[in-house]
Amino acid sequence: MATTPLTVLDLVPISSGHTASDALRNSIDLAKRTESFGYTRYWFAEHHLNPGVAGTSPAVVLALTAEATSTIRLGSGAVQLGHRTALATVEEFGLLDALHPGRFDLGLGRSGGRPPAQPAPEPALVGATAGRAANGLTIPPRFSFEGLLRSPRFAMIKNLLVQPHAEAQDYGEQIDDILALLAGTYRTADGIEAHVVPGERADLQVWILGSSGGESAQVAGRNGLRFAANYHVSPGTVLEAAEGYRAAFQPSAALDRPQVSVSADVVVARDSATARELAAGYGPWVHSIRSGAGAIPYPTPAEARSHDWDRELVADRLDTQFVGSPAEVADQLELLREATGADELIITTITHDHADRVRSYELLAQEWRTR
Repeated sequence: MATTPLTVLDLVPISSGHTASDALRNSIDLAKRTESFGYTRYWFAEHHLNPGVAGTSPAVVLALTAEATSTIRLGSGAVQLGHRTALATVEEFGLLDALHPGRFDLGLGRSGGRPPAQPAPEPALVGATAGRAANGLTIPPRFSFEGLLRSPRFAMIKNLLVQPHAEAQDYGEQIDDILALLAGTYRTADGIEAHVVPGERADLQVWILGSSGGESAQVAGRNGLRFAANYHVSPGTVLEAAEGYRAAFQPSAALDRPQVSVSADVVVARDSATARELAAGYGPWVHSIRSGAGAIPYPTPAEARSHDWDRELVADRLDTQFVGSPAEVADQLELLREATGADELIITTITHDHADRVRSYELLAQEWRTR
């Protein structure tokens, strides 16, 4: 099991009583520390207008982190293409690669883009019944994001990110354009070439991130790209996502077989009681996101207990957060790996205190090496 690499996914969380500057410095420090612990990759997410999250621009934070680290791969988890162009994305990561060649993963997400004209059919799930995968991994009911996507706050964010009257490009076409610009093969219909410098022939690994077996999994599969399935975002659809990707996979120059990473929310401490205390802020924090209000600054355990929040709205996330001692959490990660066939596991950990967060990653790495 130790041969299964571990990756870090960082939202750059802002803890209550702290600032965005604190959060950024903590994230760069965590990248340095997890590099020394043996983690393979360090990815930054992209989120906007959240008082409790400072990770608004993966490329900017990646540039800062690259200067502070030397061996760990760095990437976006993910650049949200709904408000960006293929050219801007390739140019940004081309600049990064020009200074730190061969270290970056370009993780791409569909959030905020044009809905697919024909949603992909959902694959039949193998061995997942009654809220459990065949090996016992918790698979909760599918959560519907429709309420969140239709919230006034989500509409405001989309309006602020997108140019007036602009329409997002079809996601599959946008991925095709990114791949062509990276390869140096982009041509317009009338034969005009585009060459991105820096960017063309950049030594990047391209990943697609997705939460279901729909368009993202299909695009990743048919292009022969790496795929990351989001158990930490939508645990009820993780098996669908992995299976949909594998069913659609076609070998490419970059990849001759499917490669799947799967994410999980994790808190590790020396014992399960301490871990549960450190994870106390997770429920109200996720609730603030799913309610449409936006991520609050991550609360202390005492602050979390004073919050009024609806557990039902976030039950799937609470029931699938891996919290406990190093051995307990590693056991759960093994179940996740076995159920999904993951080639890598992506660990996202948030605690109020930075030292507890660092220690969680350290304890997990130490335990994982013994498996």
